[in-house]
Amino acid sequence: MAPFPRYNQAVRSRSLAAAHIFVAAILLSAPATFAQQTTTTPPPAKSSKTSPQKEATEKTAAANAALEKAVSSAGNDRAALVRNLKAYLNEYPDAPRKADVYRALVESCQQLRDTACALENAERLVAVDPDDYEMMMIAVAMLQEQGDDASLTRATGYLTRVIDRLEKETPDDRSERDSVEEWKDEQDQTRSGLYYFRGHIAKRQGNYDAARKDLQTSYSIVANALAADELGEIAEVRHDDALAIQQYLLAFVLPREGPAGKVDRRDVRLSLGNVWKQVHGSEAGLGDAILAAYDRLSPAQADSGAASKNKDAKSLYDFVLRGIDGKPLPLASEKGKVLVLSFWATWCGPCRIVEPAVARIAKDYTGDPEPVFLAVNIDDDQTRVAPFLAGVKWELPAVFADGLDDYLGVESLPTLMVVDRSGNITYRANGLDPATFPASLVAAIQSAVGSASHAAPTAAH
Repeated sequence: MAPFPRYNQAVRSRSLAAAHIFVAAILLSAPATFAQQTTTTPPPAKSSKTSPQKEATEKTAAANAALEKAVSSAGNDRAALVRNLKAYLNEYPDAPRKADVYRALVESCQQLRDTACALENAERLVAVDPDDYEMMMIAVAMLQEQGDDASLTRATGYLTRVIDRLEKETPDDRSERDSVEEWKDEQDQTRSGLYYFRGHIAKRQGNYDAARKDLQTSYSIVANALAADELGEIAEVRHDDALAIQQYLLAFVLPREGPAGKVDRRDVRLSLGNVWKQVHGSEAGLGDAILAAYDRLSPAQADSGAASKNKDAKSLYDFVLRGIDGKPLPLASEKGKVLVLSFWATWCGPCRIVEPAVARIAKDYTGDPEPVFLAVNIDDDQTRVAPFLAGVKWELPAVFADGLDDYLGVESLPTLMVVDRSGNITYRANGLDPATFPASLVAAIQSAVGSASHAAPTAAH
């Protein structure tokens, strides 16, 4: 199951957007937020009794000034921001904006693919703000990835809290922009997804009764293939083959995508065929059963899209990218080398500044086996890329992302990353900062490559 299916991704986007705003506000010294907190002075003290209030105000101002320095000194480097914010919390464990700092750490750690760091700070934020249900869902997704029993139990606890809150909401709680019908549809989609997630976890832990109850609730709210598939698996484990066939048939003919994500229709087909043969001795009649189930449900047009490239990749080095000429480039062949990845698209204006600059930096490493520079294209219409490159004549090796952008969470362009020899992201910059680029990139590359064996190139390109 994808780590952030539709509901998880939606709440993640809203919650992490707040982290982006928080960091941007400090960098811009936003007068309505940060500056106001650091410069507002209380009324003059009337007596010595007000001195504790003055002392508290001074401590708050000092903490906020230190926070501004921690963020601004990191520039556009997310790895540096994480280090600085951790150091800040060590110095100011009771900082007045601690919740905002945790949120910024979650966002930055996820961009660096540091799940342990992101999860730790997500759970710290939930402890500080027990009503932050969006961050709970982010924590749930990461706890499911952890997969151990203790993590799954914590995830179930968070899900139960979110479900309980949603079950108490009424149309009066909806946004004024939404009609009652729109609100109800969104509630149904969300509730169905949450019950599926909790049932999925219960099934992983072997608690089949609880899993069956939640999965049936998920299906009753919104008929979805994922819930039907897992109900089929539970029926099969319990040797109820007739029920397993019924559930697998539903999972196979329902739309692939539902409130909790996409079902793997090929896996469903294999499970269905296996149980059918156990009951009937062969697959004779299975086709008719599938068509009958399809006709009963009258689902939307079947999804016949091809599986996405690299859908089974579990690590950076599992990806096989394609050059613009179609030749494969397995990233496994670059394992143990420093990688410089610049994500771009033909429609991205700032990319037309960044890519030539990165190419000039790459020239300083001509003849060296590393770093390996790759301009990673994310255009939806890939037919535009070759003619575009023929016109601009960029010199960096260009490849199609083929899902690498989704894996690394690239959400804005241009995005630059430096990956060290161990596969860790040691530098990540989202967008173009003319004041620090390309010097910050050069420094990050030199740090990853090692200055002992490489002369530092000039940053004045």
